[in-house]
Amino acid sequence: MDLKQLVIRGISYSQTQSGAYALLLEHEETNVKLPVVIGNFEAQSISLGLEKDIHPPRPLTHDLFAKFITDTKHSIASVIIYQIVDGVFFSNINLLNEETGQAVVLDARTSDAVAMAVRFDAPIFTTEEVLSEAGILLEIEEKQSEDPEFSDLVADQSLSSLSMDDLQKLLEDAVKDEDFDTAMEIQEEIKRRKKKIE
Repeated sequence: MDLKQLVIRGISYSQTQSGAYALLLEHEETNVKLPVVIGNFEAQSISLGLEKDIHPPRPLTHDLFAKFITDTKHSIASVIIYQIVDGVFFSNINLLNEETGQAVVLDARTSDAVAMAVRFDAPIFTTEEVLSEAGILLEIEEKQSEDPEFSDLVADQSLSSLSMDDLQKLLEDAVKDEDFDTAMEIQEEIKRRKKKIE
């Protein structure tokens, strides 16, 4: 299995799903971004896991599981996001028994897997197939869009009625605004059109 390592680029509030957040992972070699919609609790847990100096007064569920893993002489070797089906990511947490060297693979939600990975500084991987299916290939520029009202002009139009150039511009705007749900929809439309051309 050809695995691609991902890094966490950030967590932002989802523009389209109330109470949800977008976890942005990136394959650094290709700049392909992988947005994963996660819940409020998982977003908080991942953020706290990244901030090593902040400790909640009582352990969160992921902290409790991390202590159990450590106390049973295990560690997390890696997390692998191995599949996406109907927009849902599937992941494994790969544990290693530090005394026997025995490997244990646990099926997990991607948000939980990432929350555990940050607590053990474990690498996060995905497959080439997942990256090509759900990844967004964009260089996120710091400068503002030349036409800031562009998104408003096309907001009420069906994606199918827009040109490829307009779709690409709208995709860039969505990523700049960290609206990854919309970005995924636009990218699906672009992929559909490219398949028709082929």
